[in-house]
Amino acid sequence: MKVTPNCKRLFLWSGPRNISTTLMYSFAQREDTAVFDELFYGAYLSHSQTRDDHPGFEQIIASMPNSYDSVISEMRNINQKPIAFFKNMAHHLLDCELDFLKEGINIILTRDPIEMLPSFDKVISDPKIEDVGYKAHSELVDSLKSMKADYVVLDATFLLKNPEGVLKQLCVACGISFDSGMLSWDAGPRTEDGVWAKYWYRNVHLSRGYQPYKERSDTFPDHLRPLLKECLGHYKKLQEIALR
Repeated sequence: MKVTPNCKRLFLWSGPRNISTTLMYSFAQREDTAVFDELFYGAYLSHSQTRDDHPGFEQIIASMPNSYDSVISEMRNINQKPIAFFKNMAHHLLDCELDFLKEGINIILTRDPIEMLPSFDKVISDPKIEDVGYKAHSELVDSLKSMKADYVVLDATFLLKNPEGVLKQLCVACGISFDSGMLSWDAGPRTEDGVWAKYWYRNVHLSRGYQPYKERSDTFPDHLRPLLKECLGHYKKLQEIALR
């Protein structure tokens, strides 16, 4: 299937609890951009053996296409604004053809697992490496390199510490102009939110922009330390090349 012309596609590939919704809200402030929230979530849950761990999974599956081919076709036909921003989770790509990644700019969003894992554990307890996106990010970057697809890496810490500076660099990398409106928005939900928002989006709904970075001061949970060890190598690989 051919790509619908005259629309620049930005594919965000995040892990959970990585301020990906904040970045989606940021791009939603642009007049030239339409944003889309995790269109692969239904397909992922339909193919995942751990779907029962996800709050509201039955409603999610019922609310959206459950076929990867259907989602990719939908993404290729979106053309209502000059830019389409697709927020996605890297680990949601299960048994999915990846040729479509060459049809846009791929934005890899990572976060220090020391900060991310305790946050995720509060919603889905005792997560595994397959649940949190770090290994999926490494594999995705390898695929992007092999197919010579365009990509750029963001680290949530650098983005929170310097939102304007990092966003300006991101816009340059994506071939679009920076819009200062990306730095703030009205509190509350957006119509683009997925049906899972009530389980995951409380903090972003309270926000009016990028929140100042605060280093975690609580003790890291012992039960997550084996997973942390698995994640750190994948994270460091991306942190080294992230915009800052």
